[in-house]
Amino acid sequence: MEPISARYKDTIIRMISHSKGGDHVSIDNVYQEGNKYILPFIDSIISENLEAGSGIRSFANIEKLASLSRDGAKCLLLVEHYSNFDLPVLSYLLRKAGPAGELIADSIVAIAGIKLSETNPVVTAFSEAYSRLVIYPSRSIDEIATKIVDPTRRATETAKANAINLASMKTLARIRTEGKIVLVFPAGTRFRPWDPASRRGVREIDSYIRSFDYLSFVSINGNILRLNSGGEMLEDLICKDRVIIDVSEPRSCNEYRERIKASLPPDVDKKQGVVDAAMAELEAMHEGVERTLKA
Repeated sequence: MEPISARYKDTIIRMISHSKGGDHVSIDNVYQEGNKYILPFIDSIISENLEAGSGIRSFANIEKLASLSRDGAKCLLLVEHYSNFDLPVLSYLLRKAGPAGELIADSIVAIAGIKLSETNPVVTAFSEAYSRLVIYPSRSIDEIATKIVDPTRRATETAKANAINLASMKTLARIRTEGKIVLVFPAGTRFRPWDPASRRGVREIDSYIRSFDYLSFVSINGNILRLNSGGEMLEDLICKDRVIIDVSEPRSCNEYRERIKASLPPDVDKKQGVVDAAMAELEAMHEGVERTLKA
């Protein structure tokens, strides 16, 4: 394995030449359509590293969710998060599944943390290939409070974060009824084996579940872009692997949420309890796929 920025340096340089180059998020551009000119470069990297047997299990389930979305239902994908290539590989495999998969891939809008848009032009270019709605995650807001010493700058950044999140939620209320499937990583960050806390879902995911009609869980087994524990995003390690993506049957968000809440002890935080149950379901799906692969 070697850093993706080293192995694919020439590809990345050519990819950046097609980037729109926007590295500043404001209330006017929180929703950003995918840049189709960048897709072929990322697809070429994925195709070189996906091993035989990669694919989407239970494709019919994501087709059902897409059909509900096209009929006006608000539909949500809750996805495991191991890599910055989770969404690119999902999109690639959907599009390789034929015209129906291409339509589904085009309908997905990912909730994306602002760091993917403002950290580095290369990271931004990779993110830019896919439609996304940019937010300030709770972790980033916490960093404003703890890491910015100057009170004036801290107040400015806090105001920006609040304004962007308000604009994003207004946009979300619109696009989720327009045939878009909203994709969320409920852990809010990539899973780090050395940090068990990175597997825990963030509390605000309960608000997403509450505000949608249907959801499907998506587990990801396999990873072609591994975390580099000592480096930045550009130093993540590219490798060959088989990636199996499993999609659950769509289910009513309200029924799911109320069932989980009813099962929790009275003194438990109901919102976190719902999110914890969702993460447990994803982990069970993941382990189920692992068992079948080993059988």
